[in-house]
Amino acid sequence: MTLSSSKPTSSKPPRLRDKTVTLAHGSGGQAMQDLIEALFVSQFEGELPNSLEDQARIPFEELTAQGDRLAFTTDSYVVDPLFFPGGDIGSLAVNGTVNDLAVSGAIPRYLTCAIILEEGLPIDTLRQVVASMVTAAEAAGVKIVTGDTKVVPRGGADKLFINTAGIGVMRRGITPAAAHLQPGDVVLVNGPIGNHGATIMVAREEFALDTDLQSDCQPLNGLVDAIVAVCPQVRAMRDATRGGLATVLNEFADSAQVGIQLIEDEIPVDGAVQGLCELLGLDPLYLANEGKLVVVVPPGQVEEVLAAMQSHPTGTQSRIIGQVTDGQRVSLKTGFGTARVIDRLVGDQLPRIC
Repeated sequence: MTLSSSKPTSSKPPRLRDKTVTLAHGSGGQAMQDLIEALFVSQFEGELPNSLEDQARIPFEELTAQGDRLAFTTDSYVVDPLFFPGGDIGSLAVNGTVNDLAVSGAIPRYLTCAIILEEGLPIDTLRQVVASMVTAAEAAGVKIVTGDTKVVPRGGADKLFINTAGIGVMRRGITPAAAHLQPGDVVLVNGPIGNHGATIMVAREEFALDTDLQSDCQPLNGLVDAIVAVCPQVRAMRDATRGGLATVLNEFADSAQVGIQLIEDEIPVDGAVQGLCELLGLDPLYLANEGKLVVVVPPGQVEEVLAAMQSHPTGTQSRIIGQVTDGQRVSLKTGFGTARVIDRLVGDQLPRIC
């Protein structure tokens, strides 16, 4: 059953008397209808005509006016804890899907929202998550147009899981892909790395640490707009989420059969993240991000791209961090003048970070 299967019986959403999610909220009956109308339809209603049907109906005219192809993605979010400094599972779900579309060169337009709830979850918690999704969608300029809810018994999930799918419109003539990298191309990043992974680690309270760390959870579609406006020939873009910067660059190198050399002193890392990594023996190159974009551009356009990135609110700390080379390995030139190979992440430094 999607967000709503029939029109509400009144103009005002019903009042939820339950304080926690019950199995009845997933039964398909009145309790489920009340939950959907009170928490979801009241927030998402009116995004598109027919928003109370079991599907979203999107006019082709709105899509073809902006591009000539569709981009379609989906992702699931199981982050623990649900709320963390700088974000929560709701904003993470919206921004993560928006960013997956944006780095393909697409203009994000529409999202779906499917939520799996554990029996006993406080209704107020769910209400906060939904409100956060609405705020994040408005900030990214996208619409949440359809969805689904399911409830599982206690122990069948961990509080709340979200799946989002996204539709975007591919700009004509813009097709960034890792296979396009060529030796001499330049690698940039839009700010300090590792903040999200470090923040989740501290938020779990497994360490007695007092820091001001915040996740970098944010939409990147505006930054991508700025990049492609000055450099339609952008080689590749990727948001560095699980596995961090190192994983993205290894994927790039494998796809294009090239090498990439990073310059250690040019890779921005906040002091709190660096300190946590030194304390725990971790490498910030492998820590997750939720608002960091890795972009590769031709050498002749790097200064123009860098200026465009630094002029955007999500890219003020953008830096050139390396160059594409011959060969097939990712390496790091250290401050001592030596080089070390940067391999893919083996295992998982931190599960359930998104």
